[in-house]
Amino acid sequence: MIVVTRLNRTRFAVNPDLVERIQAAPDTTITMIDGATFIVTETMDQVIEQITRFRARVLAAAVAWPLPALPEEDG
Repeated sequence: MIVVTRLNRTRFAVNPDLVERIQAAPDTTITMIDGATFIVTETMDQVIEQITRFRARVLAAAVAWPLPALPEEDG
């Protein structure tokens, strides 16, 4: 999840996997795949950076996750 700020200064978390698009005209608007829209104080570049860092953390955690041992084949 990434944390963003509404114009009234309340913060909330967004699942970046559900973001369809981000627009800056002039306020930053995040449109979700279900059609919900959120106007936030962060710039478009800041939101994109948060999403990039989120995905990097997910990949780093996946790489660090221990893999189970494969069963040995008979014969």
